Amino acid sequence: MHVRASTYDILARKRDGGRHTPDEIRALVEGYVAGEVADYQMSAWLMAVCINGLDAEETLALTAAMVESGETLDLSSLPGVTVDKHSTGGVGDKTTLVLAPLLASAGLTVAKMSGRGLGITGGTLDKLESIPGFNVDLTKEQFLDQAQRIGCVIAGQTADLVPADKKMYALRDVTATVESIPLIAASVMSKKIACGASTILLDVKVGSGAFMKDIQSARELARTMIGIGERAGRRTIAAITGMDQPLGMAVGNAVEVAEAVESLSGGGPPDVRDLCLELGSMLVAAAGLADSPSQARKLLERLLSSGAALEKFRQVVSAQGGDPRVADDPAILPQARSSAAVLAPAAGYVQSLDAGTIGRVAAMLGAGRQKKEDTVDRAAGVVLAKKVGDRVQPGEQLAKLLCSRDIEIQPALRLAESAFRIGPAAPSAPPLVLETIAS
Repeated sequence: MHVRASTYDILARKRDGGRHTPDEIRALVEGYVAGEVADYQMSAWLMAVCINGLDAEETLALTAAMVESGETLDLSSLPGVTVDKHSTGGVGDKTTLVLAPLLASAGLTVAKMSGRGLGITGGTLDKLESIPGFNVDLTKEQFLDQAQRIGCVIAGQTADLVPADKKMYALRDVTATVESIPLIAASVMSKKIACGASTILLDVKVGSGAFMKDIQSARELARTMIGIGERAGRRTIAAITGMDQPLGMAVGNAVEVAEAVESLSGGGPPDVRDLCLELGSMLVAAAGLADSPSQARKLLERLLSSGAALEKFRQVVSAQGGDPRVADDPAILPQARSSAAVLAPAAGYVQSLDAGTIGRVAAMLGAGRQKKEDTVDRAAGVVLAKKVGDRVQPGEQLAKLLCSRDIEIQPALRLAESAFRIGPAAPSAPPLVLETIAS
């Protein structure tokens, strides 16, 4: 006769470095969602996992249990190939704002659930909510209807989708158990699988402004997530991309939306454009709409230059209650009440620009959260004037700090100054895409 292991036994097994059966993991997750496993017990298990890890089968079982904790979306009735893209988070990462409408204008269906920012990493929902009237809280029916009608929707996670992840992430955030590859992989992939897309692209950030600080950890996370996706029957590919300096020139909410509009209009910072084209080409080719990534890139370049991608963005904004004029006039976005300039202390070249430090500056100004319940200043942020490789003169502007709250600006200025390292020689530009990985 089979006797289900007690919560105490499950915790003790992982504490002692043992491995779980799928039934044990399912019982733990189901019990936690039902309120039968206490927060302190789940916290103990999460810490044991951080210390002793999960193997591939345990990670797969955890992902499955998290998916089964709530409802899933069936996208099979939607037109074309359904795709999803996930970034592990970075500073100035507004690729979803550009990539989602760009891919939809190419004929793919992008039904994407995104999250909010926490700490130094920005959140797509916070950025979109800086557009007057934009609604990210859609019902399941509204979400699917918009995906059906215009091929693109970006909204928050519904209450019934992977509730185990919501509860577990809230604990991880306050118990120093976020940086665990199995837990990150299960959290990300449970949501991707529950959302139902047939093809998934993972943008795994690595560097000072990312969770993964070294290429080995990023590679392990990418391969773990790809393995989960493939076992779930989803075509899954990954790109490991650099996050030692911010992506683009804008870090914040409204300022990143403005930069995304500029990129969708055929301009924008070269690194934002190039990364979106690179990631988009991978997805278009994987979905079978082009014979190769190079052919896919040419298609996406035409859609940017023709205005088709910007028009799709305008349709998404309008469909979700936002002011579509933002596509033509980003000045309608929230504007900061005050600003301060970061000036170069000496002549030379920008040798490095620490993304993590710039992210902390933006958070200090009000653009980010330290706790999930914090409110953000939509207009706050950092607009860079110089990046790695740029030449500077003494007193020349390196960046502009923006905020609308009454704060002491000097600590933020001093921290921003420390993010830039000026030297005599021109460094080579850091690569955007370090590796691509498929199953």
